[in-house]
Formats: sequence, C-alpha cells, structure tokens
Amino acid sequence: MEALAFVLILIIFGYFSYPLILWFGFIGVYSLVFFDTNILFWVIFAILAVTFIIHKNRINLITSPIVKFIMKKGLLPKISATEEAALQAGTNWVESDYFKADINFKRIKEEYVTKLTKEEQDFINNEVNELCSMTTDWEIFQDRDLRPDVWKFIKDKKFFGMIIPKEYGGLGFSATAHSHVIEKLVSRSQVLAITIMVPNSLGPAELILKYGTQVQKDKYLDDLANGRQVPCFGLTEPNAGSDATSITSSGVIFKDEDKKIKIKLNFEKRYITLGNIATLIGIAFQLHDPEQILGEKKDLGITFGLLDSKLKGIDNSRRHDPLGIPFVNSPLFGKDVVIEIDDIIGGIDGIGLGWQMLVESLSIGRGISLPSVSLGGSKLALKVVSSYSQIREQFGLSIDRFEGVEEKIAKIAAFTYMLNASRNYTLDAIDNGVRPGVINSVMKYHATEKFREVINDSMDVVGGSGIIRGEKNLLAHAYFALPISITVEGANILTRNLMQFGQGLIKSHPYIYKEIQALNKNDVEAFDEAFFSHIKLVVKAFAKTITCYFTRGYFLKTQGNFKRYKQKLVWASSEFTLLSNTALALLGSALKKRENISGRFGDMLSYMYLITATLREFDNNPKEEDKDLVNYICNYAFEEIQKAKENILYNLPMLKVFLPLVRLNPLSVKAPDKLNEKIVNNLKNEAYLKELTSSVFVSSDAKDRLNILEKAIELNNETKPAFIKIKLAIKNGDIKKDSLENMFEEALEKGIVDKNELAQLKKANKLKQSSIEVDSYKARTYKTMR
Repeated sequence: MEALAFVLILIIFGYFSYPLILWFGFIGVYSLVFFDTNILFWVIFAILAVTFIIHKNRINLITSPIVKFIMKKGLLPKISATEEAALQAGTNWVESDYFKADINFKRIKEEYVTKLTKEEQDFINNEVNELCSMTTDWEIFQDRDLRPDVWKFIKDKKFFGMIIPKEYGGLGFSATAHSHVIEKLVSRSQVLAITIMVPNSLGPAELILKYGTQVQKDKYLDDLANGRQVPCFGLTEPNAGSDATSITSSGVIFKDEDKKIKIKLNFEKRYITLGNIATLIGIAFQLHDPEQILGEKKDLGITFGLLDSKLKGIDNSRRHDPLGIPFVNSPLFGKDVVIEIDDIIGGIDGIGLGWQMLVESLSIGRGISLPSVSLGGSKLALKVVSSYSQIREQFGLSIDRFEGVEEKIAKIAAFTYMLNASRNYTLDAIDNGVRPGVINSVMKYHATEKFREVINDSMDVVGGSGIIRGEKNLLAHAYFALPISITVEGANILTRNLMQFGQGLIKSHPYIYKEIQALNKNDVEAFDEAFFSHIKLVVKAFAKTITCYFTRGYFLKTQGNFKRYKQKLVWASSEFTLLSNTALALLGSALKKRENISGRFGDMLSYMYLITATLREFDNNPKEEDKDLVNYICNYAFEEIQKAKENILYNLPMLKVFLPLVRLNPLSVKAPDKLNEKIVNNLKNEAYLKELTSSVFVSSDAKDRLNILEKAIELNNETKPAFIKIKLAIKNGDIKKDSLENMFEEALEKGIVDKNELAQLKKANKLKQSSIEVDSYKARTYKTMR
C-alpha cells in the first residue's frame, strides 16, 4: 500500500511539475518513514541529490559529458539553410500548446475575432455579387475564358488589389475579407475564384509590398491594384515542384558594353497561373556571379526578379489545360533575357533572399487561398445536396430519408462547419499579426482533403444529376478541379508527411530548437536549461497521460461549452506530447525519415487544431442546431486521433506492447447513426440551411439552377400538408394511383384539396421536375461543345 501511495504521489509531483528539490525532499522523507532502506541507498541518494540539485555540479557532471558525447558521435541534428529559413518563417501559435501537454482555453476564447468593415462587407454585397451576376460557370467553360467586359470589371474594381494598401491604390482588405470574397466567387465559378485568388496570394504584389524597394512599390503597386498590370509568379519547373530549392533557372551577372551591371536569365517554368496574359512576371532563379563582379561569392542563391513580359527572349504564348478547367495557366520560357540589378525584388539587398521570401509568404498564403476555395465549394455542395435530396424521390420517399444518404449529408454539413470554424480561427490569427506557418500547412492539407470528401460524397448523393455536364450541373466542375487544389502550394503528400509535424516538432516544441541552437553555439548552460526543462515536460506529459487514462480526464477543469470535449482535447495533447517525445528519443534524427510515422503525428496535431477551432467557433457563436455538428466533428476527429495513435504504436516495435492498453480505453468512438438523422432534419429548416451556406451566391435569374432549387424547397415546404393529404388518400384507397396530374385533379374533385392548394401543388411539382432535370443536346451540337 505504501508503495502504491508513493507512486501516486510521484505522479502528482510530475503532473504539477514540482521543482527537483521537492522531489528529493519527498523521496527522502517517505523512504525514511515507510521503507526499510540501508546505507547504500542513502549514499546513492545523497550523491544524486547533490549532483542534480546543485546547478554547478549538474553542469560539470551531467550536462557537459552529454554535450561532449553528442559532438563526438556527430549526433547534432543538421538543419540546412533552407530548413532554417522555413523555421524562421512564421510564428508559433496555438499549435505550441499541443506540444506542452496543456491547452489554454481561456486565451483561445479571448483571442480577437475579426469583423468585416462596412467597406469590406459592401464590396462583397455589391462588387462581388455584380461580378457573379455577369457570367456563369458554364459560360466560362464554353468560352474557355472570361468575357472582355468581365476582365474589365475585375481590373476596374480592383479585385487584383485586395491585399495592396490604400496608400498604393489598393483596397487594403483584411485576410478575412480576402477569404470571404474568394469564398463567394467560388460558389459561382472556380475559374473566377482562381483568377482573382492568385494575384492576391503569392505573387509580385505581395512580394513587392513586403520586400520591394520604395522605388519598386511606387512603380508597380498602383498599376497592379488597378489592373493596368497583370501579374504572375514563375516558380515551378519541370524538375522542381514541391522542392522549390531545386530550381535550375539561371541568372548570370555580367557587364554590358557600357560597363553597366546586368543579369542574363534563362528559364523554363510551368503551371504558372495568369502566365499567358501577364504583363509583369515574377521569376525565381539561381543567381550566379562567375566573374565575381559583386564580391567573392560565385553562387548567390535563389533570387526573385521582376520582368516585363515584352522583354526580348520571353515566351509566354502557350497555355496548359489543367483538367479542362479554363483558368489561365501556362508555361513560361526565357532565353537570354536581360534585366537590371534594380529588377531584383528588394534591389541588390534582395539577392539570395528568394527562398526566405517564399517560405515567409507561403506561411501565410496557405491559410487563406485554398481554404477559402474549399470552404466556398463545400458550402455550395451542402446547399445543392441538402436541397436536391429533399426534392428528389425514390420508392415514394425523398432520398434524404434513407440512412445511407443521411450519413453522407451529415458528413458534408459537419465538414463544412469544421472548415468554416478553422478558416475563421486561422484568419483571426493572421489579421492579428500572427504568421502561423505550421497551422497554415494544416489548413492547406485538411481544407483540400475534406473538400475532396465533400465533393465525392455529394456526387454520390445526386447520382446521375452529378455526372451529366451542362448548365444544370453545379458540382461536376468542382469535382474536376479537385486535384488542382490538392497539388498546388505543395503536394498534399509532402504537406502531411513532412511539413505538419516535421516542421512543427522543431518549430513549435518548447525546447528542441533551443537545444539545437545551444549545441550549435556550444553553450552548455543554455543546453542544460533546455535539456532538463525538456525532461521535466516529458515527466509532466507521462503523469498527465497516466492520470487521464485512468480517470478518462473527467477531473480536468475547463470553461465554456462542450467541457467534455475540452477535457478529451487536453488528454489527447498529453498523449501527443508523451508519444512524440518518446518517438524522438527512440528514433532520434531518423524520425524525420520515417514519413509515415511523421504523417500520423501530423494527423494527431492537425485534428487537435480542428477540434480547437470548432469548439472556439461554437463558444463565439452558440446555436442550438450547431450542437449536433460539433458533436459529429469532435467524435470524428477524436476517432482519427485514436487511429493515428494506434498506428504509431503499431509501427514502433518498442512501443507496440502498449497497443492493447490504448485500444482497451480509447479516446473516442464513432458517433451514433442517430446523429446523422438529427443533422439532416435540422437542414430541412430552410433558414438554418441558408445560414450555414450564407456566402453562396444565388442569382436572381429565374432560370438559375440554385434559384430554382431554393424556390422548389420553399414551395415544397409550403405544399407539404397538401401532399400529405393526397398520400393518405391514396393509401386509404380514396384516390386511384395514377399519373400525378390525374391524382391532383381527382383530389380536387373529391374535396381533398382546394383550388389554391391544387395550383400550388402543380407549381411545386413543376419546380421539382425542373430542379432534377439534367442537360441533353442534339448530337451535332454535342460534338461542337467544349
């Protein structure tokens, strides 16, 4: 009994991270009172106490030998210059909590929520809506381009200048406003959204704004904001995709006949959005100085330049065809293109800083552009699928009454809420000055992957209506475009397996980077502080994990709504901290090469963030109907964390023995099927569905498919009592089963419905049929279509 009490008290000491002197004090007193100890025990105890408690002794006897051993054996982790730049790009944020076995829910709740300004909201209500009204997705696909008046509107209304400050002629919008614009545009056409998204993401405007000289800002930004210049940015090459450091495009410094320093460029780029119509080209290249004109170095590193597209030697005349999606995407070729030193972004001071500029810009951009596209597309899919499934009938029932369909619709609704919550949380951070590089990788990966699931499930629900192309099909083009989102801004395989946890472990862990820096500087004092703080953290995570395991976290104090999920989130964080540090101890630097293990740790990390964002969203905007969505998301995400944890243990032989214990007391289980029904029933509330999909553009055109769907739902709800009366009459034999038109007339004759009800029933039925129609074409017309 004394031994058990001893262990329990030690766990409490670890849980609350008590100082080392208290540990030795307690162990000494407890051993003296309850254990039969001999002189050898007390000698060893005294030596350990003097060694660890007295700082100077610990440095000399423990820390210094450890540092020497690491140096001698070459165990110091190597961080390349490119990795260092990536680590320095962006700031630590909420993800660092997950590496500390603790989560500060009070701070999360109090983080500032960005609100759209009146100017931003007016722009969305007016200019964005007007742009959506000017064209349709089908028209854009048939023309393979935007009409000239659409292009003019985009430029005149400064859609290319959303991120450019007003002082340089732009709109000066927040990241939140930028996202809301893209979100609405994508609900009308992905081509519209991509066309406007890219110049406001990684490209000349952002790079000039952040790193350009004042002369470059004055020369280019106003023209870019007002559409007088159309930008593109050339990074990707045939042999340099996700690994941008492998670019071979070359710039060579030379002196011309007038002894003026210039640069000769040769490049081949591909997948460049807006490349074919760009007037200002940003180019990434390796800069070389073979004659050492600028100094002793010959290889100056990745550098970004600004090129007039009309310069001699540039060829941007060709187009790619990305899965038939007709946004402008092109290869770029340059042969002996000559530019000035002043054409380098940042001037001469910007030489060699291209990689740093890139990772810093991407550390923000990944959290805005593609998540906005995915969210807008998910909201459109939710609106289409929920409406269509209420109207479409099979076997005498609307298809949303079938459990298999319910399951898909509930998942679509939950994922949409989760994407919206995580988008809002991430953009609040960005607008508040945070540069959450790790979380933006999480956002890029999960936004595109969840959107892939949303579209695939939506296509299943709408069936044949989803596979026949035409004006009436609202989902097919999003389905075609999905692989594009998955691929750009870093392929998702890379993002999951290398970036989320691979970078996060070093960047967001409270001590690892400090230890590496201390070792690089041979600073034993700094290493001692970081190393023993690291050990203290692992002990705390172990104690917290053990405690949560046996109590299932019920004792944890949390605030706000859904306290049980917050308790589980702290439990998950404790396990994540313990398991990641254990894996690091077992595998060392080899953990980086175990990409599947790293990917699963990334899953644990990212799903903790998605849960955090979801709970925060509900705390900020509590609505009764949303509780079912939050329950679905949290159960789903905790189940994914459980799977990742089990797979990590299974693939680490030394930890595999703990797998049965983890399975015996799982973090979560799958949500009950009944939850699907509750979510789908909530969506039948027209006002609630509109609220969840509020950013989706619905044209006022009576022939517009979404407009028809909305009106069909309205009439369907209004005429439901009359339909029920007719169905009961058929069931009771009062009306003979016949064509719908004949049954309507018989119902009128027998007084089951009146004339007004009959008129509404006919109108509702007509809209129903119109909403489930698919396109067809004359054979000759079909052969000419794109």
